[in-house]
Amino acid sequence: MPNRLQYETSPYLLQHQHNPVDWYAWGEDAFRTALAEDKPILLSVGYSACHWCHVMEHESFEHQPTADLMNAHFVSIKVDREERPDIDDIYMQAVQTMTGSGGWPMTVFLTPEGRPFYGGTYFPLEPRHGMPAFRQLLTGVQDAWQNRRAEVEASAQSLTAMLDRSVLGIGGTADDFSPALLDAAVAQMTTEFDARYGGFGGAPKFPQPMNLEFLLRAHARTQDPATLHMVTHTLTQMARGGMYDQIGGGFARYSVDARWLVPHFEKMLYDN
Repeated sequence: MPNRLQYETSPYLLQHQHNPVDWYAWGEDAFRTALAEDKPILLSVGYSACHWCHVMEHESFEHQPTADLMNAHFVSIKVDREERPDIDDIYMQAVQTMTGSGGWPMTVFLTPEGRPFYGGTYFPLEPRHGMPAFRQLLTGVQDAWQNRRAEVEASAQSLTAMLDRSVLGIGGTADDFSPALLDAAVAQMTTEFDARYGGFGGAPKFPQPMNLEFLLRAHARTQDPATLHMVTHTLTQMARGGMYDQIGGGFARYSVDARWLVPHFEKMLYDN
């Protein structure tokens, strides 16, 4: 029997209308239900062309025991990031703040008021590659909500305060974009820079063109050759690896390894 998503117009949401999950679309009904039943919200954000969104749907959202766990302890909301980029942007900032990375599907746990307190991206049905099983995560979050509510609320409040400043642009000071702050950002990126293969952090490795543009602007301001090297070395390694489409041109969305060797076979306009 179709769920509530059968009444939506988004092709992505309609793809989930036959899931056994009691999905809500983003709206007042979901938040009223969460408040009335004193349940946390499980927010899942994706889009139709997202490979791992379909994998997680098949593994978890079509899996009856997982759906039963979601329906019993959470109010589950599905969002199409192409339909609601505003929601995607705010909660992606939250996930990146919590984990240092982001992507889709995005999985975020919220208080009934909509404040995030835990999140991530894809979670497998069974534990693998250092990731917990999705059902383990659901059980852990539900336990924290029932037995450590004060910790959850404190985490949500702290994270919301940071989002108010970075996303909504409030709570800042006149010194927010001082040269010292920009230099600190460059220093942080330097610590994450992969001196051998280029890029920042480990696998999966994303092109992050905005970060590269920021470093180019930093080099124009300071003339520091090390800043320029991070950009040129990264781009050279990307172009030499499997990330670059030698036939059709353009770069894949990300590399599944740290060497830019094995691409995720999807090219995004915003990266190219």
